[in-house]
Amino acid sequence: MPLDLADLLPELDPSDPNSTVKAFAANSAFRAAEWEELTTEENPYRRPVRPDDLDWLDYGKPMPAAKSLKLSALLGHRMLRNVYDTGLLYLPPVPGPAAVDDGAAFYGARNRVLGALAGPILERHLFTLLDGEYKPLDSADPEVLRREIRDYHESRVAQPGRALAVAGATKDRKASATFLLLQLSAFLPAARAAVGRAALGEYDEAHPGARVQLLDQYRNWADAQGRYRTLLEAAGLRPGAAAYWQLYLGTSLGRGNLLHHLSGDREKYPEFLGALLHQQIDEAADGARFAAVLEDGLGLRTDLFDALDPLSADRLDARLDSLLTPLTALHGPEAVHRFHRGFSDARWFAALWDTDLADQLAWADSIELHREKAERISRHIDDSGIEVDLDTFVESHEETSTTHVHNEHRLVMVERGQMHFWNNVTHKIAFGEGDKVLIPVSRLHGSTVLSGECTYHQPIIPEEMYRQF
Repeated sequence: MPLDLADLLPELDPSDPNSTVKAFAANSAFRAAEWEELTTEENPYRRPVRPDDLDWLDYGKPMPAAKSLKLSALLGHRMLRNVYDTGLLYLPPVPGPAAVDDGAAFYGARNRVLGALAGPILERHLFTLLDGEYKPLDSADPEVLRREIRDYHESRVAQPGRALAVAGATKDRKASATFLLLQLSAFLPAARAAVGRAALGEYDEAHPGARVQLLDQYRNWADAQGRYRTLLEAAGLRPGAAAYWQLYLGTSLGRGNLLHHLSGDREKYPEFLGALLHQQIDEAADGARFAAVLEDGLGLRTDLFDALDPLSADRLDARLDSLLTPLTALHGPEAVHRFHRGFSDARWFAALWDTDLADQLAWADSIELHREKAERISRHIDDSGIEVDLDTFVESHEETSTTHVHNEHRLVMVERGQMHFWNNVTHKIAFGEGDKVLIPVSRLHGSTVLSGECTYHQPIIPEEMYRQF
């Protein structure tokens, strides 16, 4: 049935951008997860968002950088990826009624219209912070830009990111390698899809060779699908968009979303090429390291990263010239600053991702330690008579908490009943009466109730007390 746009008007309040975001998130394909939907390998459209949380999150204004690892960022990037992906073709590997229903909701006219309206609101909320983080070049001289990019390339080759170092030092290497692979699956395919989107058009006379470069990168990804699938299988995973949606960090989604944002806005072509060059440098610097961590944890040495045509140091200057020189002819000296802006924004997101992933891996690998800390903090609160804010939940059998992060440090304390707590596909953690765990701010997790009913409490731990323990 054709969509009557007037049907949307009662839901949308022009003075409240949140009404548009809420209307988009109300799509049935984005509903909160149920117990059997912890993973969705056979349904590329099922993408839980936790829409109930939108009642108290504000997407009507830009998000400060201090909240870039908190809940509005995670849910915002989930929703924004859904906006971008409605313009791409995804097919379920196995036909089924759930995929049919969710696919109709995902690709329906209503969702596409609401996505077109919600997208700019989410982009403003999630990306405006980059204005304050950006450090402009001192000069529009291309050589100044070249030196900064060379220096960055050398530093990335010389030192691994913190996340890879943490992954290689964890006790449970398989769990860490699996979680790392999940994060790669959240942004590597998205980055290539953004490249494919950017390649469309007719611009060869103005920018010779650029379209072929972009198409080659997309084709390399398509040609490498066998290697990608083999790598996933080594971890017991399957390919497919959103297959492990609930375990994608907000920063993993954000890295792909930035490239989608820049490639979809045709006025940001120079910024997109700068961000793309960063992506190529980052992959080249870390490809062998990723492969080593994955081999250590999964027992398979992959050549996936070699197949993606990594950008070596001796090709860096030529690649930069091929992208930048035609841009300066089109836009003058401004092109240097715009290219640098895209490069810098992608660099900022990559650094945030490295911090987020490193902290997540370290926490997930030390759950027993955080159970002990929870006991000590709980005793300290009781013995000292300290009053802290407290949320209490009473949930029924199979009630599931879609994965999320908290904006503050919390304890989880089970008073009665049993539940599964989870932060990876590799295992679930059983909690029963009296069990406790400390969940630091911004750590991704979810839960499912196993008993007929479960009562649990979440004391909010002040920063000073958290640091004390």
